[in-house]
Amino acid sequence: MELELGQWAILLIGAAGAGWIDALIGGGGLILVPLIMAVLPGLPPAAALATNKLAAVSGTASAAFTLVRKVRPPAGELIRYVLVALLCAGMGASVAASLDKDIMRPLIIMLMVAVGIFVAFKPSFGTTRSEGLRGGWRTWAALAAVAVVSFYDGIFGPGTGMFLIMAFTFVFQQNFLKSAAMAKVVNTATNLGALAVFIAGGHVWWLLGITLAIANIIGAQLGARTVLNGGTKLIRYALLALVVVMSVYLSIQQWG
Repeated sequence: MELELGQWAILLIGAAGAGWIDALIGGGGLILVPLIMAVLPGLPPAAALATNKLAAVSGTASAAFTLVRKVRPPAGELIRYVLVALLCAGMGASVAASLDKDIMRPLIIMLMVAVGIFVAFKPSFGTTRSEGLRGGWRTWAALAAVAVVSFYDGIFGPGTGMFLIMAFTFVFQQNFLKSAAMAKVVNTATNLGALAVFIAGGHVWWLLGITLAIANIIGAQLGARTVLNGGTKLIRYALLALVVVMSVYLSIQQWG
């Protein structure tokens, strides 16, 4: 399939925008996947998803590197979460085709609305200046949350970054900024786990994916710096905005 110059321009701009948004709070796939399918209507859905994963994992990894270097979350914990995320996301991707998305969407919409209400009515959540609490049941709770969210990312995906930020913030009683850095590392692993399944199935359009990955990295670096400059307050507002946008988006897909 040959792409015209105009198609390349639209996809590259879209990939950069998706990278910026994804680094900020997550949800870049809501932009890039529909854009790929709109610009290239003849492309099989599996190829669109796989090509988006290649771009997404590149941008997410670059944002994770920038945030971790500045925020410095616990490295030992992250290794455990990454291993769990790789395994569970791959498992989710392997069974994605057998699950009914029409059943999942209403559940995810209700969960997102609940998250939005909680954050809106508890302004102190995620704004603590402490290093957070570690050890005991919190370690196992975080591992369980990573496993569930990673499996969900392999199956369906929208809101993965947001759910990880909420889980880390709630379990460890830490601020949004540290949780965002941890979430980006784990989200990189979930993307890798799902991408490995897509690669094994031969679904990735490599030339398009690598090109979009470059644009996605540029956007992700801008997004990571936006997060660092804006701090926890910006992440809180972005999270609330994402809840609204994604709830509307999934509702249109479900009932539109």
